[in-house]
Amino acid sequence: MSDEGGADPELVRLMREAYLSAPLHGLLDLDVVDVGRPGVATMAIPLRPPALGPTGQLHGGVIAVLCDLACAAAASTASTYDATTMALVTADLHVRYLGAARGDRVRADARVVKAGRTLIVVEADVIDAEERVVARADFSAMLTPHRKPLG
Repeated sequence: MSDEGGADPELVRLMREAYLSAPLHGLLDLDVVDVGRPGVATMAIPLRPPALGPTGQLHGGVIAVLCDLACAAAASTASTYDATTMALVTADLHVRYLGAARGDRVRADARVVKAGRTLIVVEADVIDAEERVVARADFSAMLTPHRKPLG
């Protein structure tokens, strides 16, 4: 895990804990590499059977999940997001698949492009162990006020 760039260590700990608690993330052996710098995040997964498709290549859906997670983490550190009053909801995710991943691991490097009052736009590159970009994603998240549960 990387340098946290002066971020609140408790916030970083809580974010890592939240991401690592989801069963799918555990199945994929998600590594929360860097979530401590404002507007950027890096997450990685190993290339092992739960992440591979029937051809033995990294599954496109897994790439999309990795992009969604890294982009959401980057968006959540943007200055306009306040977890105490708002929810961050994926509004759009577009992934371009550029080639097969090589090596034993891929990472998604996400960075906020623009953080508005209600929409945060993020870009991510998925990079394999040979430092080749194998996918690129555009992502947007809506900020919505918390509401009381129904019923």
